[in-house]
Amino acid sequence: MSETTPAQLAPYVTGGAFALAFIFGAVGNKTNFCTMGAVSDWVNMGDTSRMRMWLLAIAVALLGSSALQLGGVVDLSKSIYPGPNFTWLSYLVGGFLFGVGMTLGSGCGSKTLIRIGGGSLKSLVVYVFLGIAAYMTLRGLFGAFRVGVLERATLTLAPGQDLPSLFSSWLGWSKAAWTATLAAAIGCAMLIFIYASKAFRASFDYTLGGVVTGLVVVGGWYVSGHIGYIAEDPNTLQEAFVATNTGRMESFSFVSPLAFTLEYFMLWTDKSKIVTYGIASAAGVIAGSAAYALASRSFRWEGFRDAEDTANHIIGGLLMGFGGITALGCTIGQAITGVSTLALGSLLTFAAIVAGSAAAMKYQYWRVAKS
Repeated sequence: MSETTPAQLAPYVTGGAFALAFIFGAVGNKTNFCTMGAVSDWVNMGDTSRMRMWLLAIAVALLGSSALQLGGVVDLSKSIYPGPNFTWLSYLVGGFLFGVGMTLGSGCGSKTLIRIGGGSLKSLVVYVFLGIAAYMTLRGLFGAFRVGVLERATLTLAPGQDLPSLFSSWLGWSKAAWTATLAAAIGCAMLIFIYASKAFRASFDYTLGGVVTGLVVVGGWYVSGHIGYIAEDPNTLQEAFVATNTGRMESFSFVSPLAFTLEYFMLWTDKSKIVTYGIASAAGVIAGSAAYALASRSFRWEGFRDAEDTANHIIGGLLMGFGGITALGCTIGQAITGVSTLALGSLLTFAAIVAGSAAAMKYQYWRVAKS
C-alpha cells in the first residue's frame, strides 16, 4: 500500500466508509439505535436498555480498536482525540449544548441521518441547520468565539490525553501494557454491567444495535487508518491519511461531515473539492436507513407539527452544529469513536452530552407539568 498514490486509494477509503455507514444506517433504523432516546428512556421512565445498547457499542469499539492498536494495524494516537491539548471548557460547553440540541432536534447527528432515510422532513431541516452551524464554528463567526474564548481554557498533557499514555507517564509500564489492561478491564466491566439487565437480554435488537455500531467504528479505524494510510505521500514526502477532512485518521462522527457535505454540494464545480471519508459516511447512513425503511415498508413522510416544533428543531440543529464542533464530536464521534481511544476529553464530552440532554428533558417535563 505504501507505493500506491492517494488518488488510487481514495475510492477504497470512501467506498469503505459508505459501506460501513450503510450497515450502520440499516441496523440503526431496525434496532431504533438512538442516543437521545437512551437518555430519554433512562431519565423519564427509568428504562436503561437503550443506554446499555449505547454502552455496548462503546465496549465493542474500545475492545476492537485497542486490538487493532496492539496488533500494530493502526496508530490511534494519529487521530484527533488523544492529542496533548486538553480543552476542558470546550468539551464541557460543547458537549452540554450538543446534548440540549439533540433533545430539541429529536436525535443526534447520526439519528438525524437515520430519520432522513426513513422519510423525516423535520430531520432534513435539522441536517441543514446543523451543517451550517458546524461550518460557522469551523471557519466562520462561531469559530471566533470557539477559538478566542473556549479554547483558551486548555491544559497541556505532554504525553497525550489518552489514559494509556498518561498512566504510562505517571506509573510506569509501557503504553501498550496499559492499553491492554485498561481496555480489558473497562470493556469487560461494561459488558458485565450491560448483560446484568434481564430487560436488555430479552431483546436481541439491543445486542444487534450495540455490537454492529461498535464494529462499524472499529471498521472505520481500519479503513481510514490502515487502508488509507500512506507512509510517504509522493506529493509531500510526508505520511498521509487519504480522503479525510482532518488530514488524520478518522472513524465515524456526524457533525463536521454534515458541514462538509453541504460545502461539497454548494461548490460542486470546484474540482479541489472531493468526496471524503466523512461525506461518504453521511451519505451511507441515509442510504442504509432508506433501504431498510423501504424494505420493511416503514418509510413514512414526516413534517412539523406546528411553529414551536419547527423552532425547536432549528435551534436543536444550531446547538448540535456549534456544540459538536466545539467538543470535537457527538454521541458517536466522541462518545464511541473518541472513547475507543480512551481519550480523557472524549469521556468528559460523553458525560457533558448526557447531562445536557437530561437537563433539557427535565426542563421540557417541567414546562408540560406547569401548563
